[in-house]
Amino acid sequence: MLSEKYLARIAGLLYLIVIICGIFAEKYVRFTLVDLNDSAVTAQNIGNQEFLFRMGFVADLIMQLAYFLLPVVLYQLLKKTSKELAGLMVLSVTVAVAIMCINMLNHYAPLLLLNHNIYTSAFSTEQINNSVSFYLEMHNKGYHIAQLFFGLWLLPLGYLVFKSERFPKIIGILLIVGCFGYLTDFLIYFLCPENSIALSEYITAPADLGEFSLCLYLLIKGVKGADSSQ
Repeated sequence: MLSEKYLARIAGLLYLIVIICGIFAEKYVRFTLVDLNDSAVTAQNIGNQEFLFRMGFVADLIMQLAYFLLPVVLYQLLKKTSKELAGLMVLSVTVAVAIMCINMLNHYAPLLLLNHNIYTSAFSTEQINNSVSFYLEMHNKGYHIAQLFFGLWLLPLGYLVFKSERFPKIIGILLIVGCFGYLTDFLIYFLCPENSIALSEYITAPADLGEFSLCLYLLIKGVKGADSSQ
């Protein structure tokens, strides 16, 4: 059987892949290429930097694969504290990943619209540009729907981290607070969208800090009192 320290390093590496790929796809690729307020500029950006847009697509899928595997590994480290909550953690991520993977079709749709003659000949440039923005807006909405579940998974994760005594308790507290931050951000995004952009970074900051701290702890320290083998 794999040692607990080895499992912790695997979990930390998977978490790091989730963070790096997620930041690259969302904060770099889409931030650079997508302007939902200007469909013509967005379509032009994607056409001029198609490979970068495809890299963002692939990075998102890699992120989702790593995110799917992460709680499976964490389950092995945390199940002694509570199998039920560890199972809820895995289930929450499974639902989130399913939503995000299906939602990636909205991310890929602009490439079909911009590169297939059947579409470029049947629709005007303005229609295609507007369709590109529509699908990217739908991708944005789908991402926030998934946020309901990748916020929810932080609650059992945070509780297990806090109660296990194998991690610093402050990380567990940050994760629990982060869960409610994500859920609050989800509600604001759909109920009061005009306020969501200004508030989102502040509301989700505890989750970001908690997840990044857990990732580093798993990579550097592992777990307290880890057995050499299981």
